[in-house]
Amino acid sequence: MSNNEQALTKLTYFNFKKFNEHYLITNDIGSYIFLTNVEFAKLVDGSWEEDAELSLTLKEKEFAFSNNRDLFVLSNSEKLKKRKGHLFCSTQLHIFVLTLRCNQNCIYCQATAQSEAKKSLDMDKEAAEKAVDIALQSPSKYLTFEFQGGEPLLNLETLKHIIEYTKTRSDDKQIIYNLVTNLTYIDESTIEFLINEQVNVSTSIDGPKLLHDHNRPLKGASAFELVKANVQRFNRKISEMNSNVSLQAILTTTRESLTCPREIINAYIDLGFSSIFLRPLTPLGISKRNIKSIGYTPEEFLKFYKQCIDYMHQLNEQGTIIFDVHTHIFLQRIFKKGTTNYMDLRSPCGGALGQLAYNYNGDIYTCDEGRMLSQSGDESFRVGNVFKDNYINLIENPITKSVCIASCIEALPSCAECVYNPYCGTCPILNYTEQKTIFGQMPSNYRCKVHKGILDNIFKELNSETLFSEDNC
Repeated sequence: MSNNEQALTKLTYFNFKKFNEHYLITNDIGSYIFLTNVEFAKLVDGSWEEDAELSLTLKEKEFAFSNNRDLFVLSNSEKLKKRKGHLFCSTQLHIFVLTLRCNQNCIYCQATAQSEAKKSLDMDKEAAEKAVDIALQSPSKYLTFEFQGGEPLLNLETLKHIIEYTKTRSDDKQIIYNLVTNLTYIDESTIEFLINEQVNVSTSIDGPKLLHDHNRPLKGASAFELVKANVQRFNRKISEMNSNVSLQAILTTTRESLTCPREIINAYIDLGFSSIFLRPLTPLGISKRNIKSIGYTPEEFLKFYKQCIDYMHQLNEQGTIIFDVHTHIFLQRIFKKGTTNYMDLRSPCGGALGQLAYNYNGDIYTCDEGRMLSQSGDESFRVGNVFKDNYINLIENPITKSVCIASCIEALPSCAECVYNPYCGTCPILNYTEQKTIFGQMPSNYRCKVHKGILDNIFKELNSETLFSEDNC
């Protein structure tokens, strides 16, 4: 190295964390390196340039540069722009809350679902059309319309109307339809309709029969047995119709779940699923009300999570393929340098910028969590109404701007200096619910502890180089 090149060699900004006998360092574009104690000491005292191998690694991962600063800045700017691609898109996810009614009484319902008899809590066709009109005002060519509830199939006519109405208004848009349903209130004709209209389906499965029926009681029947039968019917019909529509399931972890990680994984495998979404409770609605009886500490959830992951690794090695979607999303954030559709791991978060939620009565919220919070009487995240506002009003609303500011983790204390900053995100609404401020106090924040624990596990595996790689994420 010449004296001139040596003089121009610079070390860039990085965050770090001690990992047993190594240090993990990361930078803004998501690159990471594990360093030995000796290598990290060289990094700190400035003697890293004397170690040719270390110097080369740091430059390859863009923790350091030499000679042309402008080219380095340009290269990093393009990579950061790709990583923050969501900032260059308008709102793509639009959630239509078709009804607050539900035929189940889940012990953790964050939507505070109401009696099946209360038809006044259904979205009517006029409100649905106004909501679609606003959604189509988003400049993005690619949109996702998601149908939620309550149980949205209790208002199937409005769901069908939205799809038909959208066809007459969206010539220049490409729209994906998703339905979130408990899959207990469905028949053969509805299944055929959903498949014909290319509506992807997400349902809830909390594990084996006893656990699922405990968490998700259904009057007069076993919810698990109904879901099991309808999963089989749905998959059979997908095969018969040669469709690429997807049927996926998610898990909500309660205190009862913590005792049976293997049984939960086995239940998913028995139902034909190759993935499971291990997620903690969201403290909204009934879930918050029941948190003392159904909740747990972050540490208890992470112990359960690790037991599930370890068991899935064993199954994968034996030829049974199943993986955790939560882990998969984090791995994509680590290895795939682009943006993510998972709103919780964006910075700023997806509130209004990435998603909008249209409640049954026409009120519009920054996100689904915002409308769920409204069921407790707190309208802090309401940004408008379909009968009064347009898309521009919603984006320019002061609440939208506040949520955006509060979820830029690059500027939040603790987050800014966290080694996991490039891969993580925060939810202002959950921060507000838990800590009475949209600016979460991260060292004691529940979701922060969970995210850190999951990432700790992932990076321990990456450091051992045994389980995860860019090829299989």
